[in-house]
Amino acid sequence: MSKSLQTVCIAALAAASLSAIAQSTRPGLWEMNSKMGGNPEIDAAMAQMQKQMASMPPEQRKMMEDMMAKQGVNIAAGPGGTMAMKVCITPEMAARQEMPTQTEGDCKTTITSRSANSMKMNFVCQNPPSSGEGTYTFNGDTSYTMKMVMQSVQNGKPQNVTIDGQGKWLSKDCGTIQPMVTK
Repeated sequence: MSKSLQTVCIAALAAASLSAIAQSTRPGLWEMNSKMGGNPEIDAAMAQMQKQMASMPPEQRKMMEDMMAKQGVNIAAGPGGTMAMKVCITPEMAARQEMPTQTEGDCKTTITSRSANSMKMNFVCQNPPSSGEGTYTFNGDTSYTMKMVMQSVQNGKPQNVTIDGQGKWLSKDCGTIQPMVTK
């Protein structure tokens, strides 16, 4: 998989998963699962990325996991082609309804509407260039489901990607996962 396509996939998953926690969330450790699809190239790229992650030597995988953990992210292959990400939400972040963001992707998220149990948002990323919109449905402050559509350009060709996901609160204690840096 090309580095830019891999970056688009990771940036999209991060933007999709992390945007949801701006609603009302419980502080602590969260697991967010996302499945990307929508076109054969993206499906093949995600399968290849998961295969590459699974086949990494233990030392290389640990180094990558440690680097991501320092940024507050733990990403792993999940069941059925999903990507699972664990993040730590501090009490201060939850009180401010603040969205943790990653610097990779240089993304700006805008919440376009909110209700008691749902939120609509859109995002624009500069590097790599992409944009999208999504809808989140919250089940209290401990879980949500989401659907998102993302548009990007890869090798001069427009790409549309769908992202289906869910998030759930795991525990009050984040363990070794550090809070993400917020902008």
